[in-house]
Amino acid sequence: MFERRVVAAWAAFGGIAAVSAALVWRRPDPQRLSDLHIYYGAAKFDGPLYDYVAENGGPFTYPPFAMVLFRPLSLLPEATLGLLWLAMTCVAVIAIARTVTRRTGNPLDEQTAAQSAAQSADGPTPWFRTPVGARVLVAVVASALLVSAPVQSNLRFGQVSIFIVLLALVDAGQVVPARFRGILVGVAAAIKLTPLLFVVYFLVARRYKDAARAGAAFVACAGIAAALMPGASVRYWGGTIFQTSRIGDLASLGNQSVHGMLLRVGLDPATLPVVWAALIAAICGAALLRARQLHLHGEPVRAAVLVGCATVAASPVSWTHHQVWTVLAAMVLVAAEGAGRRAAGVALLVVMTVSLGVALRGVAVYPGWQFTLENARTLGLVAVCVAGFGGVAAVKLRTARFRVARRVAVGFAAGLAVLALTPLPAGADPTFKAYSADDLTNPRYFYFTGTPVAGQPVTFAIRREKTKVRVNGVVGAEVAGLRYTSAPGGAARGIPLLEAEPGVRTFSFRSASLAHGRLEALDAAGQVTATFTNLA
Repeated sequence: MFERRVVAAWAAFGGIAAVSAALVWRRPDPQRLSDLHIYYGAAKFDGPLYDYVAENGGPFTYPPFAMVLFRPLSLLPEATLGLLWLAMTCVAVIAIARTVTRRTGNPLDEQTAAQSAAQSADGPTPWFRTPVGARVLVAVVASALLVSAPVQSNLRFGQVSIFIVLLALVDAGQVVPARFRGILVGVAAAIKLTPLLFVVYFLVARRYKDAARAGAAFVACAGIAAALMPGASVRYWGGTIFQTSRIGDLASLGNQSVHGMLLRVGLDPATLPVVWAALIAAICGAALLRARQLHLHGEPVRAAVLVGCATVAASPVSWTHHQVWTVLAAMVLVAAEGAGRRAAGVALLVVMTVSLGVALRGVAVYPGWQFTLENARTLGLVAVCVAGFGGVAAVKLRTARFRVARRVAVGFAAGLAVLALTPLPAGADPTFKAYSADDLTNPRYFYFTGTPVAGQPVTFAIRREKTKVRVNGVVGAEVAGLRYTSAPGGAARGIPLLEAEPGVRTFSFRSASLAHGRLEALDAAGQVTATFTNLA
Protein backbone atom coordinates (compact mmCIF):
# COMPACT_ATOMS: atom_id res chain seq x y z
CA MET A 1 0.00 0.00 0.00
CA PHE A 2 2.69 2.49 1.01
CA GLU A 3 4.93 1.48 -1.89
CA ARG A 4 2.15 2.40 -4.30
CA ARG A 5 1.88 5.75 -2.53
CA VAL A 6 5.57 6.36 -3.13
CA VAL A 7 5.14 5.63 -6.84
CA ALA A 8 2.01 7.79 -7.01
CA ALA A 9 3.68 10.68 -5.18
CA TRP A 10 6.70 10.70 -7.47
CA ALA A 11 4.49 10.23 -10.53
CA ALA A 12 2.64 13.38 -9.48
CA PHE A 13 5.94 15.24 -9.19
CA GLY A 14 7.01 13.97 -12.60
CA GLY A 15 3.71 15.08 -14.12
CA ILE A 16 4.01 18.57 -12.64
CA ALA A 17 7.61 18.79 -13.85
CA ALA A 18 6.69 17.64 -17.36
CA VAL A 19 3.77 20.06 -17.66
CA SER A 20 5.87 22.94 -16.29
CA ALA A 21 8.69 22.21 -18.74
CA ALA A 22 6.25 21.91 -21.64
CA LEU A 23 4.66 25.26 -20.78
CA VAL A 24 8.10 26.85 -20.68
CA TRP A 25 9.02 25.35 -24.03
CA ARG A 26 5.79 26.55 -25.65
CA ARG A 27 6.53 30.18 -24.84
CA PRO A 28 7.58 32.41 -27.75
CA ASP A 29 11.33 32.38 -28.43
CA PRO A 30 12.01 35.85 -26.92
CA GLN A 31 10.25 34.84 -23.67
CA ARG A 32 11.51 31.27 -23.30
CA LEU A 33 14.30 30.86 -20.73
CA SER A 34 15.10 34.54 -21.21
CA ASP A 35 17.67 34.77 -18.39
CA LEU A 36 19.46 31.64 -19.57
CA HIS A 37 19.55 33.26 -23.02
CA ILE A 38 21.36 36.22 -21.46
CA TYR A 39 23.92 33.92 -19.82
CA TYR A 40 24.40 32.04 -23.07
CA GLY A 41 24.71 35.16 -25.20
CA ALA A 42 27.13 36.81 -22.77
CA ALA A 43 29.32 33.67 -22.83
CA LYS A 44 29.46 33.87 -26.63
CA PHE A 45 30.05 37.64 -26.69
CA ASP A 46 33.47 38.76 -27.97
CA GLY A 47 33.39 42.26 -26.44
CA PRO A 48 33.60 43.46 -22.84
CA LEU A 49 31.36 41.28 -20.68
CA TYR A 50 29.44 44.14 -19.05
CA ASP A 51 28.77 45.82 -22.39
CA TYR A 52 26.70 42.84 -23.49
CA VAL A 53 22.95 43.37 -23.88
CA ALA A 54 20.75 40.51 -25.13
CA GLU A 55 18.07 40.91 -27.78
CA ASN A 56 15.48 40.97 -24.99
CA GLY A 57 17.27 43.99 -23.49
CA GLY A 58 18.80 42.16 -20.53
CA PRO A 59 22.46 42.76 -19.54
CA PHE A 60 24.74 40.35 -17.71
CA THR A 61 24.68 41.39 -14.04
CA TYR A 62 26.47 38.67 -12.07
CA PRO A 63 30.08 38.70 -10.83
CA PRO A 64 32.76 37.53 -13.31
CA PHE A 65 33.14 34.12 -11.65
CA ALA A 66 29.60 33.26 -12.76
CA MET A 67 30.77 33.61 -16.35
CA VAL A 68 33.74 31.32 -15.66
CA LEU A 69 31.16 28.62 -14.90
CA PHE A 70 28.76 29.52 -17.72
CA ARG A 71 31.29 29.46 -20.55
CA PRO A 72 31.80 25.68 -20.63
CA LEU A 73 28.02 25.27 -20.82
CA SER A 74 27.93 27.55 -23.87
CA LEU A 75 29.70 24.82 -25.86
CA LEU A 76 26.33 23.06 -26.03
CA PRO A 77 23.66 24.15 -28.53
CA GLU A 78 21.33 26.59 -26.79
CA ALA A 79 18.25 24.36 -27.20
CA THR A 80 20.12 21.41 -25.65
CA LEU A 81 21.32 23.59 -22.80
CA GLY A 82 17.76 24.78 -22.23
CA LEU A 83 16.42 21.24 -21.85
CA LEU A 84 19.36 20.31 -19.61
CA TRP A 85 18.76 23.41 -17.47
CA LEU A 86 15.10 22.54 -16.96
CA ALA A 87 16.06 19.01 -15.91
CA MET A 88 18.78 20.30 -13.56
CA THR A 89 16.29 22.70 -11.97
CA CYS A 90 13.90 19.84 -11.21
CA VAL A 91 16.75 17.77 -9.74
CA ALA A 92 17.73 20.74 -7.56
CA VAL A 93 14.14 20.94 -6.30
CA ILE A 94 14.29 17.28 -5.27
CA ALA A 95 17.62 17.82 -3.51
CA ILE A 96 16.24 20.82 -1.61
CA ALA A 97 13.11 18.88 -0.62
CA ARG A 98 15.18 15.96 0.62
CA THR A 99 17.43 18.25 2.65
CA VAL A 100 14.54 20.08 4.29
CA THR A 101 12.56 16.94 5.20
CA ARG A 102 15.61 14.99 6.35
CA ARG A 103 17.00 17.67 8.62
CA THR A 104 13.84 19.09 10.19
CA GLY A 105 12.57 16.10 12.13
CA ASN A 106 11.36 13.86 9.30
CA PRO A 107 13.79 10.95 8.98
CA LEU A 108 14.40 9.45 5.56
CA ASP A 109 16.62 6.51 6.36
CA GLU A 110 14.97 3.29 7.44
CA GLN A 111 17.16 2.77 10.51
CA THR A 112 16.29 6.16 12.01
CA ALA A 113 12.62 5.70 11.19
CA ALA A 114 12.61 2.24 12.79
CA GLN A 115 14.15 3.66 15.94
CA SER A 116 11.56 6.42 15.99
CA ALA A 117 8.79 3.84 15.72
CA ALA A 118 10.28 1.69 18.46
CA GLN A 119 10.58 4.63 20.81
CA SER A 120 7.02 5.84 20.30
CA ALA A 121 5.01 5.23 23.44
CA ASP A 122 2.00 7.38 22.69
CA GLY A 123 0.51 5.36 19.88
CA PRO A 124 1.25 4.56 16.25
CA THR A 125 4.12 6.36 14.55
CA PRO A 126 3.00 9.18 12.20
CA TRP A 127 3.06 8.04 8.57
CA PHE A 128 5.77 10.52 7.59
CA ARG A 129 8.12 9.08 10.22
CA THR A 130 8.07 5.64 8.64
CA PRO A 131 10.74 4.84 6.02
CA VAL A 132 8.24 4.69 3.16
CA GLY A 133 6.17 7.61 4.41
CA ALA A 134 9.28 9.76 4.57
CA ARG A 135 9.92 9.11 0.89
CA VAL A 136 6.37 10.10 0.12
CA LEU A 137 6.93 13.28 2.10
CA VAL A 138 9.96 14.20 -0.01
CA ALA A 139 7.86 13.88 -3.16
CA VAL A 140 5.05 15.95 -1.63
CA VAL A 141 7.44 18.70 -0.55
CA ALA A 142 9.17 18.64 -3.95
CA SER A 143 5.80 18.96 -5.70
CA ALA A 144 4.74 21.86 -3.48
CA LEU A 145 8.05 23.57 -4.20
CA LEU A 146 7.65 23.00 -7.91
CA VAL A 147 4.23 24.66 -8.14
CA SER A 148 5.28 27.69 -6.07
CA ALA A 149 5.77 30.99 -7.86
CA PRO A 150 9.54 31.24 -7.14
CA VAL A 151 10.37 27.81 -8.58
CA GLN A 152 8.06 28.34 -11.55
CA SER A 153 9.89 31.61 -12.12
CA ASN A 154 13.22 29.76 -12.04
CA LEU A 155 11.90 27.35 -14.66
CA ARG A 156 10.34 30.04 -16.83
CA PHE A 157 13.40 32.27 -16.97
CA GLY A 158 16.09 29.60 -16.77
CA GLN A 159 17.43 31.14 -13.59
CA VAL A 160 20.47 30.26 -11.49
CA SER A 161 18.80 31.18 -8.17
CA ILE A 162 17.57 27.66 -7.39
CA PHE A 163 21.15 26.38 -7.46
CA ILE A 164 22.34 29.19 -5.19
CA VAL A 165 19.68 28.18 -2.65
CA LEU A 166 20.74 24.53 -2.86
CA LEU A 167 24.44 25.31 -2.32
CA ALA A 168 23.77 27.54 0.70
CA LEU A 169 21.19 25.18 2.19
CA VAL A 170 23.29 22.01 2.16
CA ASP A 171 26.35 23.92 3.40
CA ALA A 172 24.83 26.06 6.16
CA GLY A 173 22.46 23.19 7.02
CA GLN A 174 25.48 20.99 7.79
CA VAL A 175 24.66 18.34 5.20
CA VAL A 176 28.20 18.36 3.79
CA PRO A 177 31.09 16.89 5.85
CA ALA A 178 32.38 19.18 8.59
CA ARG A 179 35.79 19.75 7.00
CA PHE A 180 34.17 21.18 3.85
CA ARG A 181 31.51 23.38 5.45
CA GLY A 182 31.60 26.99 4.31
CA ILE A 183 33.12 26.27 0.90
CA LEU A 184 29.82 25.97 -0.97
CA VAL A 185 28.56 29.21 0.60
CA GLY A 186 31.72 30.95 -0.64
CA VAL A 187 31.23 29.55 -4.14
CA ALA A 188 27.56 30.55 -4.15
CA ALA A 189 28.47 34.10 -3.06
CA ALA A 190 31.04 34.32 -5.87
CA ILE A 191 28.24 33.56 -8.34
CA LYS A 192 25.70 35.83 -6.67
CA LEU A 193 26.56 38.11 -3.75
CA THR A 194 23.53 37.66 -1.48
CA PRO A 195 24.81 34.46 0.26
CA LEU A 196 27.52 36.58 1.89
CA LEU A 197 25.06 37.07 4.75
CA PHE A 198 25.67 33.41 5.61
CA VAL A 199 29.26 34.33 6.46
CA VAL A 200 27.90 36.77 9.04
CA TYR A 201 25.66 34.00 10.33
CA PHE A 202 28.65 31.67 10.70
CA LEU A 203 30.36 34.30 12.82
CA VAL A 204 27.26 34.95 14.95
CA ALA A 205 26.81 31.20 15.44
CA ARG A 206 30.52 30.89 16.34
CA ARG A 207 31.16 28.67 13.34
CA TYR A 208 34.45 30.44 12.81
CA LYS A 209 36.09 27.74 10.70
CA ASP A 210 33.08 27.68 8.38
CA ALA A 211 33.24 31.47 8.06
CA ALA A 212 36.95 31.29 7.25
CA ARG A 213 36.43 28.60 4.61
CA ALA A 214 33.54 30.57 3.09
CA GLY A 215 35.62 33.74 2.90
CA ALA A 216 38.60 31.86 1.45
CA ALA A 217 36.42 30.14 -1.17
CA PHE A 218 34.85 33.46 -2.15
CA VAL A 219 38.25 35.15 -2.54
CA ALA A 220 39.65 32.15 -4.41
CA CYS A 221 36.76 32.14 -6.90
CA ALA A 222 37.08 35.89 -7.42
CA GLY A 223 40.82 35.36 -7.93
CA ILE A 224 40.25 32.68 -10.55
CA ALA A 225 37.88 35.02 -12.37
CA ALA A 226 40.41 37.86 -12.15
CA ALA A 227 43.11 35.67 -13.66
CA LEU A 228 40.90 34.53 -16.54
CA MET A 229 38.92 37.76 -17.02
CA PRO A 230 41.01 40.64 -15.63
CA GLY A 231 39.22 43.44 -17.50
CA ALA A 232 35.74 42.27 -16.49
CA SER A 233 36.83 41.79 -12.88
CA VAL A 234 38.29 45.29 -12.59
CA ARG A 235 35.18 46.78 -14.12
CA TYR A 236 32.76 44.80 -11.96
CA TRP A 237 34.44 45.31 -8.59
CA GLY A 238 35.37 48.85 -9.53
CA GLY A 239 31.85 50.13 -10.04
CA THR A 240 29.45 47.87 -11.94
CA ILE A 241 28.59 46.10 -8.69
CA PHE A 242 26.84 49.28 -7.48
CA GLN A 243 24.85 49.93 -10.67
CA THR A 244 21.56 48.44 -9.53
CA SER A 245 19.68 50.27 -12.29
CA ARG A 246 21.10 47.72 -14.75
CA ILE A 247 18.98 45.03 -13.10
CA GLY A 248 15.63 46.62 -13.96
CA ASP A 249 12.88 48.68 -12.34
CA LEU A 250 13.47 48.10 -8.63
CA ALA A 251 9.99 49.43 -7.75
CA SER A 252 8.21 46.75 -9.80
CA LEU A 253 6.09 44.20 -7.99
CA GLY A 254 8.49 41.38 -8.80
CA ASN A 255 11.01 42.90 -6.38
CA GLN A 256 9.61 41.73 -3.04
CA SER A 257 12.52 42.88 -0.91
CA VAL A 258 12.05 45.47 1.83
CA HIS A 259 13.80 48.01 -0.40
CA GLY A 260 11.38 47.28 -3.23
CA MET A 261 8.36 47.74 -0.96
CA LEU A 262 9.70 51.05 0.36
CA LEU A 263 10.16 52.25 -3.21
CA ARG A 264 6.53 51.38 -3.89
CA VAL A 265 5.42 53.25 -0.77
CA GLY A 266 6.85 56.36 -2.38
CA LEU A 267 9.26 57.49 0.34
CA ASP A 268 11.30 60.59 -0.30
CA PRO A 269 14.59 59.56 -2.01
CA ALA A 270 16.60 61.32 0.70
CA THR A 271 14.75 59.49 3.49
CA LEU A 272 14.56 56.04 1.92
CA PRO A 273 18.21 54.91 2.51
CA VAL A 274 18.02 55.74 6.22
CA VAL A 275 14.66 54.01 6.72
CA TRP A 276 15.79 51.01 4.68
CA ALA A 277 19.07 50.64 6.60
CA ALA A 278 17.30 50.84 9.97
CA LEU A 279 14.69 48.26 8.99
CA ILE A 280 17.26 45.86 7.53
CA ALA A 281 19.45 46.14 10.63
CA ALA A 282 16.48 45.21 12.83
CA ILE A 283 15.17 42.45 10.55
CA CYS A 284 18.53 40.80 9.92
CA GLY A 285 19.58 41.20 13.55
CA ALA A 286 16.47 39.36 14.75
CA ALA A 287 16.87 36.64 12.10
CA LEU A 288 20.57 36.05 12.81
CA LEU A 289 20.12 35.85 16.58
CA ARG A 290 17.26 33.38 16.20
CA ALA A 291 19.27 31.39 13.63
CA ARG A 292 22.09 31.11 16.14
CA GLN A 293 19.63 29.81 18.72
CA LEU A 294 18.28 27.23 16.25
CA HIS A 295 21.82 26.12 15.44
CA LEU A 296 22.64 25.65 19.13
CA HIS A 297 19.47 23.56 19.52
CA GLY A 298 20.57 21.22 16.72
CA GLU A 299 18.37 22.60 13.95
CA PRO A 300 20.87 23.80 11.33
CA VAL A 301 18.53 23.54 8.35
CA ARG A 302 15.87 25.70 9.99
CA ALA A 303 18.60 28.16 10.86
CA ALA A 304 19.81 28.15 7.24
CA VAL A 305 16.28 28.74 5.93
CA LEU A 306 15.86 31.68 8.30
CA VAL A 307 19.15 33.25 7.19
CA GLY A 308 18.14 32.65 3.57
CA CYS A 309 14.92 34.58 4.21
CA ALA A 310 17.00 37.41 5.66
CA THR A 311 19.05 37.55 2.42
CA VAL A 312 15.83 37.99 0.44
CA ALA A 313 14.61 40.74 2.78
CA ALA A 314 17.95 42.55 2.91
CA SER A 315 18.92 42.52 -0.75
CA PRO A 316 17.95 45.69 -2.65
CA VAL A 317 16.70 43.40 -5.41
CA SER A 318 14.79 40.18 -4.68
CA TRP A 319 12.89 39.06 -7.76
CA THR A 320 10.37 36.24 -7.58
CA HIS A 321 12.94 33.59 -8.48
CA HIS A 322 15.05 34.61 -5.44
CA GLN A 323 12.20 33.88 -3.04
CA VAL A 324 12.59 30.10 -2.81
CA TRP A 325 13.75 30.66 0.77
CA THR A 326 10.32 32.04 1.71
CA VAL A 327 8.63 28.90 0.36
CA LEU A 328 10.98 26.77 2.47
CA ALA A 329 10.12 28.90 5.50
CA ALA A 330 6.42 28.24 4.89
CA MET A 331 7.11 24.49 4.79
CA VAL A 332 9.12 24.64 8.01
CA LEU A 333 6.18 26.36 9.69
CA VAL A 334 3.75 23.74 8.36
CA ALA A 335 5.97 21.04 9.89
CA ALA A 336 6.27 22.86 13.23
CA GLU A 337 4.33 22.14 16.38
CA GLY A 338 1.32 24.27 17.17
CA ALA A 339 -1.80 25.01 15.18
CA GLY A 340 -0.94 28.71 14.93
CA ARG A 341 2.42 28.11 13.29
CA ARG A 342 0.96 25.54 10.90
CA ALA A 343 -1.83 27.90 9.91
CA ALA A 344 0.74 30.64 9.34
CA GLY A 345 2.77 28.24 7.21
CA VAL A 346 -0.22 27.30 5.06
CA ALA A 347 -1.12 30.96 4.60
CA LEU A 348 2.44 31.83 3.60
CA LEU A 349 2.55 28.87 1.20
CA VAL A 350 -0.62 30.17 -0.48
CA VAL A 351 0.89 33.66 -0.73
CA MET A 352 4.03 32.21 -2.34
CA THR A 353 2.01 30.20 -4.85
CA VAL A 354 -0.81 32.57 -5.79
CA SER A 355 -0.46 36.24 -6.69
CA LEU A 356 -2.98 37.78 -4.31
CA GLY A 357 -2.81 41.14 -6.09
CA VAL A 358 -4.12 39.43 -9.23
CA ALA A 359 -6.43 36.86 -7.64
CA LEU A 360 -8.19 39.40 -5.40
CA ARG A 361 -8.01 42.50 -7.57
CA GLY A 362 -11.80 42.47 -7.82
CA VAL A 363 -12.12 43.15 -4.09
CA ALA A 364 -9.19 45.58 -3.83
CA VAL A 365 -11.48 48.59 -3.40
CA TYR A 366 -8.91 50.67 -1.49
CA PRO A 367 -5.44 51.53 -2.78
CA GLY A 368 -3.95 50.52 0.58
CA TRP A 369 -5.69 47.14 0.46
CA GLN A 370 -4.38 46.58 -3.03
CA PHE A 371 -0.92 47.61 -1.86
CA THR A 372 -1.11 45.11 1.03
CA LEU A 373 -2.09 42.28 -1.31
CA GLU A 374 0.62 43.14 -3.82
CA ASN A 375 3.26 43.23 -1.07
CA ALA A 376 2.01 40.19 0.84
CA ARG A 377 5.20 38.25 0.07
CA THR A 378 7.37 40.98 1.54
CA LEU A 379 5.17 41.28 4.63
CA GLY A 380 5.18 37.50 5.13
CA LEU A 381 8.95 37.41 4.66
CA VAL A 382 9.49 40.11 7.28
CA ALA A 383 7.18 38.29 9.69
CA VAL A 384 9.25 35.11 9.30
CA CYS A 385 12.52 36.97 9.90
CA VAL A 386 11.24 38.79 12.98
CA ALA A 387 9.27 35.91 14.50
CA GLY A 388 11.99 33.37 13.65
CA PHE A 389 9.65 30.36 13.33
CA GLY A 390 8.03 31.26 16.61
CA GLY A 391 11.23 31.91 18.52
CA VAL A 392 10.47 35.56 19.20
CA ALA A 393 6.78 36.14 18.64
CA ALA A 394 5.22 32.85 19.77
CA VAL A 395 4.17 32.42 23.39
CA LYS A 396 2.18 29.69 25.09
CA LEU A 397 -1.53 30.34 25.07
CA ARG A 398 -2.15 30.34 28.79
CA THR A 399 -2.97 32.82 31.61
CA ALA A 400 -1.19 36.18 31.33
CA ARG A 401 0.87 35.10 28.34
CA PHE A 402 -2.30 34.54 26.38
CA ARG A 403 -3.30 38.15 26.98
CA VAL A 404 0.09 39.31 25.70
CA ALA A 405 -0.21 37.19 22.59
CA ARG A 406 -3.74 38.44 22.01
CA ARG A 407 -2.62 42.06 22.30
CA VAL A 408 0.23 41.47 19.87
CA ALA A 409 -2.13 39.81 17.39
CA VAL A 410 -4.72 42.58 17.70
CA GLY A 411 -2.03 45.25 17.28
CA PHE A 412 -0.66 43.54 14.19
CA ALA A 413 -4.14 43.17 12.68
CA ALA A 414 -4.88 46.83 13.42
CA GLY A 415 -1.66 47.88 11.73
CA LEU A 416 -2.54 45.89 8.63
CA ALA A 417 -6.03 47.40 8.64
CA VAL A 418 -4.62 50.94 8.77
CA LEU A 419 -2.24 50.12 5.94
CA ALA A 420 -5.02 48.55 3.89
CA LEU A 421 -7.47 51.43 4.34
CA THR A 422 -5.08 54.37 4.05
CA PRO A 423 -4.81 56.00 0.62
CA LEU A 424 -1.22 55.81 -0.53
CA PRO A 425 0.67 58.30 -2.67
CA ALA A 426 1.03 57.86 -6.40
CA GLY A 427 4.46 56.38 -5.81
CA ALA A 428 2.74 53.29 -4.39
CA ASP A 429 1.63 52.38 -7.93
CA PRO A 430 4.76 50.54 -9.09
CA THR A 431 3.32 49.64 -12.47
CA PHE A 432 2.64 53.23 -13.53
CA LYS A 433 4.47 54.28 -16.64
CA ALA A 434 3.76 56.97 -19.20
CA TYR A 435 5.03 56.02 -22.65
CA SER A 436 7.27 58.22 -24.75
CA ALA A 437 7.90 58.81 -28.45
CA ASP A 438 10.27 55.84 -28.51
CA ASP A 439 7.30 53.57 -27.83
CA LEU A 440 4.98 54.90 -30.55
CA THR A 441 5.54 51.95 -32.86
CA ASN A 442 4.64 49.36 -30.22
CA PRO A 443 1.02 48.21 -30.78
CA ARG A 444 0.85 46.89 -27.24
CA TYR A 445 1.07 50.44 -25.88
CA PHE A 446 -0.54 52.42 -28.72
CA TYR A 447 -3.55 50.46 -29.87
CA PHE A 448 -6.21 53.21 -30.16
CA THR A 449 -6.61 54.23 -33.78
CA GLY A 450 -9.34 56.85 -33.47
CA THR A 451 -9.12 60.61 -34.03
CA PRO A 452 -10.19 63.51 -31.79
CA VAL A 453 -13.93 63.90 -31.45
CA ALA A 454 -15.36 67.41 -31.68
CA GLY A 455 -16.46 68.66 -28.26
CA GLN A 456 -14.51 65.94 -26.41
CA PRO A 457 -11.12 67.09 -25.09
CA VAL A 458 -9.94 63.49 -24.51
CA THR A 459 -10.99 60.26 -26.22
CA PHE A 460 -9.44 57.02 -25.04
CA ALA A 461 -9.75 53.25 -24.79
CA ILE A 462 -8.83 50.95 -21.90
CA ARG A 463 -7.13 47.57 -22.17
CA ARG A 464 -7.06 45.35 -19.06
CA GLU A 465 -4.36 42.80 -18.34
CA LYS A 466 -3.69 40.51 -15.37
CA THR A 467 -1.54 42.90 -13.35
CA LYS A 468 -2.10 46.27 -14.99
CA VAL A 469 -4.47 48.44 -16.99
CA ARG A 470 -3.42 50.39 -20.09
CA VAL A 471 -5.00 53.65 -21.27
CA ASN A 472 -4.42 54.92 -24.82
CA GLY A 473 -6.18 57.76 -26.59
CA VAL A 474 -6.04 61.11 -28.36
CA VAL A 475 -6.64 64.72 -27.29
CA GLY A 476 -8.29 67.70 -28.91
CA ALA A 477 -6.57 70.92 -29.95
CA GLU A 478 -7.68 72.71 -26.74
CA VAL A 479 -5.71 70.28 -24.52
CA ALA A 480 -2.18 71.41 -23.68
CA GLY A 481 -1.34 68.71 -21.15
CA LEU A 482 -2.50 65.61 -19.28
CA ARG A 483 -1.84 64.40 -15.77
CA TYR A 484 -2.86 61.31 -13.85
CA THR A 485 -3.21 60.65 -10.10
CA SER A 486 -3.18 57.01 -8.99
CA ALA A 487 -4.68 57.48 -5.53
CA PRO A 488 -6.28 60.21 -3.43
CA GLY A 489 -3.70 62.50 -1.88
CA GLY A 490 -0.98 61.35 -4.26
CA ALA A 491 1.15 63.51 -6.49
CA ALA A 492 -0.08 63.94 -10.05
CA ARG A 493 2.08 62.57 -12.85
CA GLY A 494 2.45 64.18 -16.21
CA ILE A 495 1.64 62.21 -19.33
CA PRO A 496 3.43 63.15 -22.57
CA LEU A 497 1.37 64.18 -25.59
CA LEU A 498 2.92 62.66 -28.70
CA GLU A 499 2.34 63.49 -32.35
CA ALA A 500 1.57 60.14 -33.93
CA GLU A 501 0.77 61.83 -37.26
CA PRO A 502 0.11 65.40 -38.39
CA GLY A 503 -2.82 66.84 -36.45
CA VAL A 504 -3.23 63.84 -34.15
CA ARG A 505 -1.78 63.93 -30.63
CA THR A 506 -1.87 60.68 -28.69
CA PHE A 507 -0.90 59.44 -25.25
CA SER A 508 -0.55 56.13 -23.45
CA PHE A 509 0.10 55.06 -19.86
CA ARG A 510 -0.38 52.05 -17.61
CA SER A 511 -1.41 51.71 -13.96
CA ALA A 512 -2.00 48.90 -11.49
CA SER A 513 -5.65 49.91 -11.12
CA LEU A 514 -7.94 52.68 -12.28
CA ALA A 515 -10.33 52.23 -9.35
CA HIS A 516 -9.18 55.44 -7.62
CA GLY A 517 -7.39 57.04 -10.54
CA ARG A 518 -8.09 60.53 -11.88
CA LEU A 519 -7.16 61.70 -15.38
CA GLU A 520 -7.15 65.47 -15.92
CA ALA A 521 -6.88 67.52 -19.10
CA LEU A 522 -5.17 70.93 -18.85
CA ASP A 523 -5.36 74.01 -21.05
CA ALA A 524 -2.46 76.27 -22.03
CA ALA A 525 -2.73 78.17 -18.72
CA GLY A 526 -2.46 74.92 -16.73
CA GLN A 527 -6.10 74.97 -15.66
CA VAL A 528 -8.10 71.75 -15.49
CA THR A 529 -10.66 71.66 -18.31
CA ALA A 530 -11.86 68.05 -18.01
CA THR A 531 -11.63 65.34 -15.34
CA PHE A 532 -12.19 61.61 -15.74
CA THR A 533 -12.76 59.44 -12.65
CA ASN A 534 -14.29 56.03 -11.96
CA LEU A 535 -12.34 54.73 -14.93
CA ALA A 536 -12.58 51.17 -13.64
